[in-house]
Amino acid sequence: MTSTREGIGEWVLLSYRLPREPSTPRIAVWRKLRRLGVAQISDGLVALPAGARTREQLEWVSEEVIDADQLARAMAAARAAEYQALITAAEEAAASPGTDPPARSAAIRRLRNELRAIQRRDYFPPAERDQAQAAVQRLAASPEAQAVQPPGRGSQPARTARTPARTARTPARTVRTEARPAGTPSRVRKETT
Repeated sequence: MTSTREGIGEWVLLSYRLPREPSTPRIAVWRKLRRLGVAQISDGLVALPAGARTREQLEWVSEEVIDADQLARAMAAARAAEYQALITAAEEAAASPGTDPPARSAAIRRLRNELRAIQRRDYFPPAERDQAQAAVQRLAASPEAQAVQPPGRGSQPARTARTPARTARTPARTVRTEARPAGTPSRVRKETT
């Protein structure tokens, strides 16, 4: 099909890729593209008929994609620095053999908690994440750490399946359901034993 009107048959394409987390920039871009009425060719590839206005609108959206990508990279770099500090702290704790056992177990516990806290806010895991996990695991597996159990563990007997978790203060409750015809609401009767 041929037309003499300018712009028919010519398209402006925008190819973009944004991480799933955090989702706010990705959703904002998606909503703007929907308002523009783009044709979704595939995931991350959209098209609009060529024209000065549509070209400018897609350029604005592409700037937002670039800004969101830079934000993601900055977040990943910040987490990488936190992981690197954790690796250094774990290596320092491992290199100090004269540390008393309670202090060593406290350091291991603190480093594990710190690692979990960083991982909770890590949306773009850098390579340092695996290195930090390995450093904390090496520290915990060291012979000095294995010789001492953390405070509070092992001092009380472990509860078995036969050991009651609750005292006899609260009576146990048995819930029985009554047979009922189909379509009638169920009634639950509670009995105490």
